[in-house]
Amino acid sequence: MREIFERVEDNSSTFYEVDMDASELKEGNPWLFSVFLKFDSSDETRDGFEEFLETKESLIIALESEGRVHYVGSRFVDGWNEFYFYASDSKELNSMSTAILKESGYVYESNVVKDKKWNLYETQLFPTELEQHNIQSAKIVFLLEEEGDDLSFPRDVEHYVSFETPTQKNRFINTLVLDGFTLKDELSSEDFEYGVALVKEHAVTYEEATKVIAELFEFVKKEGGYYEGWSTTLINSDD
Repeated sequence: MREIFERVEDNSSTFYEVDMDASELKEGNPWLFSVFLKFDSSDETRDGFEEFLETKESLIIALESEGRVHYVGSRFVDGWNEFYFYASDSKELNSMSTAILKESGYVYESNVVKDKKWNLYETQLFPTELEQHNIQSAKIVFLLEEEGDDLSFPRDVEHYVSFETPTQKNRFINTLVLDGFTLKDELSSEDFEYGVALVKEHAVTYEEATKVIAELFEFVKKEGGYYEGWSTTLINSDD
């Protein structure tokens, strides 16, 4: 399953696409094949962008067609789209990509190295725990938008936190000092044996949601807990 997320480092934003299930293919695929394609989306028309996406998918399909090459993700850095694959062997990978890209008109380069431990995938491509929550937040925001929600309208938002022991949970409740957060319920279920539901009033734009989550996530981690996600009610823009 492919997911898209944004990573901010040193005040610079980079967009990633990653196959979240690719690690299942780690055994027997030690070769990392990289294809860098020059493309600056800010300088392209809509038609140009669609043509680029077609080229991207054609490259992925062609390389994966034999069953020995697997696309695991990509990222956009300084005008270059970096596509990453893992393969069972390194034979003809460069020539296969050239066959697709030589007539495309794009500047490109490729490289193959051994990465038996999948270091690049696990340390550079795969999203962090917080980034995975941001991915889920983007999906919730999208669904709210689809229903006509006024995302900028503040409303009660429930945030869920879980712990491994009741002692951790009780200490968290007793030391909860985060601005605007209040305890709504203690949770006890198969998924949240030692959990709590917190409430804070805020807008649910992606920017605001991820800002609030980052603040809570850091606090929860210090208390030895796990942030589990959030939910809210629909506020229709016509209301």
